[in-house]
Amino acid sequence: MINKDRIVPVMKTDLLTLYGTIMKLDGTSFSVLESKDVEGNFEVTGTGSVGNFLANQPVKSVDFKSGVTAGVVYFVPGYDFEEILVAGAAATIDDSGLDLEDVIKDGCTLYSATLGSGEVTIAAITPIVE
Repeated sequence: MINKDRIVPVMKTDLLTLYGTIMKLDGTSFSVLESKDVEGNFEVTGTGSVGNFLANQPVKSVDFKSGVTAGVVYFVPGYDFEEILVAGAAATIDDSGLDLEDVIKDGCTLYSATLGSGEVTIAAITPIVE
């Protein structure tokens, strides 16, 4: 509904859908990655380079399963965000990005986890004010 100041508030969509819309407008292609459970544990499956994904709910964990050699998961960390795994084991986090401890568990900041060369690089997509 447009208010008297001609401002159209965001009312009929959720934050992840809004992020996905913005990504599509920017030309970023992705598939929606569905959580395997209600807690927000995600598995990225496939072989080789699997492309880009947007997690469909706040994330507790992401596991790039065996056979996946490259891929990107865009995600919002849940309040209980814990880990990123590669083939079920703790991922080696590339020091050119953020550490797991630097991920703000606020349920709204958008991040990417990029697997390549056996390491995961974590980057903040949402600008973070420090």
